[in-house]
Amino acid sequence: MTKRLAEVAKKAGVSEATVSRVLNGRDGVSEATRASVLTALDVLGYERPTKLRGERARLVGLVLPELQNPIFPALAEVVTASLAQRGFTPALCARTIGGVPESDYVEMLLDHQVSGVIFAGGSYALADASHEHYRRLTDRGLPVVLVNAGVDELGFPRVSTDDAVAVEQAFGHLRSLGHERIGMVLGPEGHIPSRRKMAAMIQAAGWDDDAWVERSSFSMEGARVAAAKLIERGATGIICASDVLALGAIRAARRLGRSVPADVSVVGFDDSAFMTCTDPPLTTVRQPIETMGQSAVDILVSQIEEAGVLRDELLFEPELVVRGSTGPAPR
Repeated sequence: MTKRLAEVAKKAGVSEATVSRVLNGRDGVSEATRASVLTALDVLGYERPTKLRGERARLVGLVLPELQNPIFPALAEVVTASLAQRGFTPALCARTIGGVPESDYVEMLLDHQVSGVIFAGGSYALADASHEHYRRLTDRGLPVVLVNAGVDELGFPRVSTDDAVAVEQAFGHLRSLGHERIGMVLGPEGHIPSRRKMAAMIQAAGWDDDAWVERSSFSMEGARVAAAKLIERGATGIICASDVLALGAIRAARRLGRSVPADVSVVGFDDSAFMTCTDPPLTTVRQPIETMGQSAVDILVSQIEEAGVLRDELLFEPELVVRGSTGPAPR
């Protein structure tokens, strides 16, 4: 017990006597201090006293699909800082290949009685994935916000980049440079944001089939294989569903003996960290990550405080950032 008191006191930044008063339900402790002690208890994995278990912690889960793509650490930085400013403690859950699945993270967060959860790039974005663990959150009445497009039937608030505008910007840029054979490297067929990008491209380019589309996992090697098919088919411009896919497309062009952008122009999506440092620097469509992350926190906290929230999707306009990976179409 003494060790537990010391650890919780250190984590919460209070005295052991204060921790003892909170755990025993005594007066003389402010609500802010009480919340800090209970959050520290949850973060350290200690069970709350029985009389306190009915109360949720001021702990918020942030579930990410990975940390290798720089866009997710960037989002995590915004969300965790915004949560801390609102008096909440973030619990970061990042999945890895062969690691803890998203559904298990949900169970862990429920066990810790979190106040709410923010998801980014999860199974909700895949039409053919299992969504049962999200329904458990609904059954518990837990506040949830999704970042970027997901399946409609879940009914959670969403904060998304406007995929249609992103494609219009990328396509318009390549067309202005004289490119006519423009292809796309997208995520899996069931990936909702990729579906939206595809629908926008069909409208913008007037396609009547998907001859200029290749699917890939969100990996550089998968994108290399997909982009190589488009280049061999004669594409001189390629629009990709992420910066990682765009880097794979550049690699494909070079392995085929093509130059970027002299022979093939490539446009990414995200404007994640270090895209100015690639060779060549990547032209990409920037997601407004800071605004989106802060909005996701605002919506979640409104739900937690029972202030009410619209279930509509908030769409944020992206911005085309032109760098060295795009140039005039080859003659």
